[in-house]
Amino acid sequence: MTALWMEHASVHMQRVTQTSAALLLLLNLSGCAQNQALAPPPGGEQVSIVVKVPQNLAAEPMQVMYRSEKCPIKRSGPDWTTYEEDGYLSTMVQPQQQGQSNLYEAKLPINGGSRCQWQLSNVTFGVTYANTTHFGENVKAGPGGGVIVMFDQYLPQQRSAFQPTIEVSGDLLIRKDYYPRVSEHFLGGHEKLARLFGEGEIYLYYRAKNSRQVVFEPVLHADYVLLFSGAEGEKEGNYTRYAYPDGSVVADGRDPSFKKLQSIRLTAEKVR
Repeated sequence: MTALWMEHASVHMQRVTQTSAALLLLLNLSGCAQNQALAPPPGGEQVSIVVKVPQNLAAEPMQVMYRSEKCPIKRSGPDWTTYEEDGYLSTMVQPQQQGQSNLYEAKLPINGGSRCQWQLSNVTFGVTYANTTHFGENVKAGPGGGVIVMFDQYLPQQRSAFQPTIEVSGDLLIRKDYYPRVSEHFLGGHEKLARLFGEGEIYLYYRAKNSRQVVFEPVLHADYVLLFSGAEGEKEGNYTRYAYPDGSVVADGRDPSFKKLQSIRLTAEKVR
């Protein structure tokens, strides 16, 4: 490539200069990216995240986000001005099964090290269906059963405007009820999905700045299935239908009720 630049130097000096500058910038960015890799110091403080996985479910890979004040990134505003914000680095961590138990754990360094001094910002994790064949043919696993825990003051990359953030001091135990929600969609193509339905949307949000252990215990009530049938057309009054496990059907344009599912289950358990 150097020979090529020299060959055209007398004719296209400006172009060569621009190309050289662009290449140098690329090399600098590449070297910077390599230097910014996580390098946690030995013996550093860690956060333990444990997921207790119910039968027929699987622990999802954890998306771990680190932030750095020392390695900021530049952004462009709507008026073309530039500004800096904390750099961030995302990595995926697969939680490890503990012996033959249904506990899966990942230990994450709080200080990610390197010259950037990465600091743990937030972790996204949860459970999903490992097998959906008992719901029928061609049923895919959908989103749901997720948790996002923030360890600093920043918001995570995935954020719901409607779901509140629960502030926690100390270690965190999350024990929540979930129900199977099997949905059939027609608009934009026929699709069947099985997902976990809980009191949150897809994620529950927690801020636990000084937590050193997070335990997530989803409780799956597999016998209480919520059936969801999407509208087949866009006619007025053609609403989505929700069939609850007690046989009741609701099609009034509103979202399904987690409280109604809880009430159905608790009533049935009292009768037993």
